[in-house]
Amino acid sequence: MNSVGEACTELKREYDQCFNRWFAEKFLKGESAGDPCGQLFKQYQICVQKAIKEKDIPIEGLEFMGPSKGKTENSS
Repeated sequence: MNSVGEACTELKREYDQCFNRWFAEKFLKGESAGDPCGQLFKQYQICVQKAIKEKDIPIEGLEFMGPSKGKTENSS
């Protein structure tokens, strides 16, 4: 799947490959220490945020961008 911004697609692929490799080769074998893909994720996140801003995509109320500030206690 491509990224929201065409310029971010390659960064997404690099991050996905890194994460999948870490998950299969380390995490599933009990080695959960460290964050080998963190820098790639940060680069990808910055790229996506820029693309969202450039495309003027409304993001209010979307929880994936961070904790929901308007969440009620009864929400699941």
